[in-house]
Amino acid sequence: MSNNFLEIKNVDFVIGNRSKVKNVSFSIENEGDIICLLGPSGIGKTTILRTIAGLEKIDKGSITLNGKLLSSNELNVEPENRNISLAFQENSLFPHYTVKKNILLGAERNQNRKTKKISFEEIIDLLDISKILNQYPHEISAGEAQRASLARSLLTGPDLLLLDEPLSNVDQSFKEEIQVKLKQVLTKLKITTIIVTHDSYEAFYLGSKCGIILDGQLKQFDDPYNVYHFPNSVEVVNFLNRGILIPAKVTGENSLENKDLGIINGNFNKHYPKGSDVQLLLQPEDLEHDDQSNLKLEVVDRKFRGTNFIYTLKTSSHLLIPVFVHSHHIHQHEVDEKFGIKRPIHIDHIVCF
Repeated sequence: MSNNFLEIKNVDFVIGNRSKVKNVSFSIENEGDIICLLGPSGIGKTTILRTIAGLEKIDKGSITLNGKLLSSNELNVEPENRNISLAFQENSLFPHYTVKKNILLGAERNQNRKTKKISFEEIIDLLDISKILNQYPHEISAGEAQRASLARSLLTGPDLLLLDEPLSNVDQSFKEEIQVKLKQVLTKLKITTIIVTHDSYEAFYLGSKCGIILDGQLKQFDDPYNVYHFPNSVEVVNFLNRGILIPAKVTGENSLENKDLGIINGNFNKHYPKGSDVQLLLQPEDLEHDDQSNLKLEVVDRKFRGTNFIYTLKTSSHLLIPVFVHSHHIHQHEVDEKFGIKRPIHIDHIVCF
């Protein structure tokens, strides 16, 4: 028997007799771990949360929480008996209650449980919603309503917390601060959490593991570093949109060649025989800027991101390659100028398909 805190084995997630995500297996090893599920809209992420919460049944596989079977083709423990809290993306506040009363409903659910508790005051401070406590849901913004719903969920002291796009309506200027505080409180209280998000940066920060859901399948479930640096399929590469695939030929145990960039050295994550034609994943941080280099590419676009620039460079074969440069570099290049690429090119993680 598995010792994982949450175990999902071979489950088809279905809603309205329509299969959304098939044959899913993943686990949360320890109580208090946070995992994130990423994928495009409509792919079935919310269906997964609803099913784990008990709102949808399964007819294949099993869901086990803390050693207790919750769902199988023969059993479906009712939602109120699971001690699982689900915070939806949309406003789920009761319109005839004030924000404070809505939030305190979570505390009332938790009053007879022997769980680690966080105080009402701590939650209010965490989410910075003290000014709206006496208002009604129709009087506050979507972001404030989302934070109030999150506060209520945290106060229930659940064995498992399910958050559906919890920060999607929060202003960008406040989002990172909330992410930090949310991670701190979840870790402090050891609240095991599954977060659905479309924001890969949010997932990489909050989650100890990330699951990528595409085309009705869980394509990859791994720690964030591996999801980013070692995507296991072209589909994951395209979804993350953090680089491009360029044609190359393997020239040795630790090298390959692209006709525009020349020889590229590094460590392959998978062995390919010499002479193999592959698609090389090239991410923005893989190439280095060097004005003295004899490898010059044309700048076709430049995006300023505050801490960095992302230059888009065109090769002689009309490949468009993104390159990361720190924003404080002295020589900023304009569109149509030439941009030097440092040689020899070395990539720590050579990922090919």
